[in-house]
Amino acid sequence: MPELLHSWSHVKGPAHVATYNSGGSYILSGGQDRSIKLVNSTTGALVNTYSGHGYEVLGIAVSHDNSRFASCGGDRGVIYWDVPSSAIIKRFTGHIGRINSVAFNSESTLLASASFDATIRLWDLRSQQGKPIQVLQDAKDSVTCVVIGDREIIASSVDGHVRNYDLRAGELRADFFDHAVTSVSLTKDAQTMLVTTLNSEIHLMDRTDGSELQRYSGHKNTSYRIHSAFGHGEATVLGGDEDGKLWQWDLADGKHVKLEEKIHAKSLLWVEQHPDAAVNQCVTSGADGEVNVWKMG
Repeated sequence: MPELLHSWSHVKGPAHVATYNSGGSYILSGGQDRSIKLVNSTTGALVNTYSGHGYEVLGIAVSHDNSRFASCGGDRGVIYWDVPSSAIIKRFTGHIGRINSVAFNSESTLLASASFDATIRLWDLRSQQGKPIQVLQDAKDSVTCVVIGDREIIASSVDGHVRNYDLRAGELRADFFDHAVTSVSLTKDAQTMLVTTLNSEIHLMDRTDGSELQRYSGHKNTSYRIHSAFGHGEATVLGGDEDGKLWQWDLADGKHVKLEEKIHAKSLLWVEQHPDAAVNQCVTSGADGEVNVWKMG
């Protein structure tokens, strides 16, 4: 069983998201209680709590230099925060449904927000304007996750598609899955991605030709958004399930590694590996309101 290093709680409901900053020294988590907690990933000490959302927090993204972060949720707004001062730099509004995910580009000059209203909105952080510079409206259902790569935007949707927007060429490519897609994660070289679908499967996809390289199963995921991730050194795949268990598969052969442990009292909603390849640590959050930091075996 992985060793529990630190734990904290979001009261009054699920902890929907828990993400490391770019160096992995801190973790930001958000939940049903409308709060965002900044915690030292080494000591487990609570550094700050950010309050500004009117409803649940569903997504968090951290700028590359760690000085800013963005959050989104059930109040249909995006908040752009200054980390050290806790000040709200800007609020972005315009979505007509809850916002599931936010993402920065590598320069932290562009912010994308993905919503239940089936749109993705792009915000220029250098502009004084409060309007999006572009609205992507190709999805037919809720957009569950958005990632910004090198000159591209990748987004998943309940309509079963993962859409790739090539910003440089102005082209759209869509890969279809038979079930709702709840999350997308890229390898560091962006050549492959994990696609989590609501039929208890995780797919490893080759991004150059759209082919499936491997498929991972055995866990239970048919109802909730669960964020899966590449494990330590991108040699494994980590996934949660609705029984609160943490699963791990070998990346290459797809076989289940013995790590089927019930580590949350309710559904495990989010798992993310520490970004430093030398640190074998991950963070999980669950419907029980708990956020846990683990040392992996």
